[in-house]
Amino acid sequence: MAITTQQLIQWKQQQRPIVTLTAWDYAIAQLLDAAGVDIILVGDSLGMVALGYETTLPLTLDEMIHHASAVCRGVNRALVMCDLPFLTYQESSQQAIHSAGRILKETGAQAVKMEGGYPAMVETIARVVQAGIPVMAHVGLTPQSVHQLGYRQQGKTPEAGEKILLEAIALEQAGAFAVLLEHIPAQLALQITQKLSIPTIGIGAGVHCDGQVLVTADLLGLSSRQPPFAKSYANLQETITQAVQEFSGEVRSRQFPSQQP
Repeated sequence: MAITTQQLIQWKQQQRPIVTLTAWDYAIAQLLDAAGVDIILVGDSLGMVALGYETTLPLTLDEMIHHASAVCRGVNRALVMCDLPFLTYQESSQQAIHSAGRILKETGAQAVKMEGGYPAMVETIARVVQAGIPVMAHVGLTPQSVHQLGYRQQGKTPEAGEKILLEAIALEQAGAFAVLLEHIPAQLALQITQKLSIPTIGIGAGVHCDGQVLVTADLLGLSSRQPPFAKSYANLQETITQAVQEFSGEVRSRQFPSQQP
C-alpha cells in the first residue's frame, strides 16, 4: 500500500524514523522502492548527478517532469516527492501552484518540496497547500541559494538559529506536511523537531530528526565529490569502472563473446 503524508505524521508520533533517498530514473527508483525506502525524492540534485550541471540552478521544470515521470513508473509503495526547480515557484503563488500542479498532473508524484522559510515563501506554500498540493518545506542550507549562502552550515549563531526555528514553525502553520533541515547544528535540529508536530527530515542536521535523507549517488559512491555530512555505503564508481575495463579487455583480446562450439 502506498505511503501517504498522513502516515508520515503518524510515524513521527510513533517515533518511527523515516527513510528518504533521491532517484532520477526508473531503474534506481525500482531498487529503492523494493528495498523499502519510505520517501523517494526526485531532487533537483539530478541536475548535477544525472545532467552534469555545476549547480542545481539550470534545471528546468520540463526536465524535472521528464525524470519524475520515469521515477514514478518504478515505484509502487514509497511516497514520491519532487523538488520545484529554481525560479519555477519564487515569483508568485500563482506560478508555484501552476508548477506544482504540473508535477502532480504529469508525473504521478504525490508531493513537492520548496526551499525557503521567509515570509513571502511561507505565504506561497500556504496557497499551494490550499490548492490541494502537499508540500514539504526546506530550511537551513538551501542549495538554490548557493550564490548567496554558499554551502556553509547555517544557524550557527543564536540569532540565526532562532530565525530558522521561527521559519519552521511558520511553515508548519502554513500547512507543510514535513520540513527538511539541511546542514544545521544538531542541537538546533533537535529543538525544531521537538517543537513541530510534523516530521523533520535531516541531511547534515544530526541524529535527532524524525528521518534522514541522502542523495543516492553519494550513498552509492557514484559522486565525484560529496558533502562532508554524506556517507558512502558502496563504491559503485570503482565497481563499474572495473567491470567496464574487464569487458573492454575481453573485447580487445577477442575473449568476448566466448567461442561457440
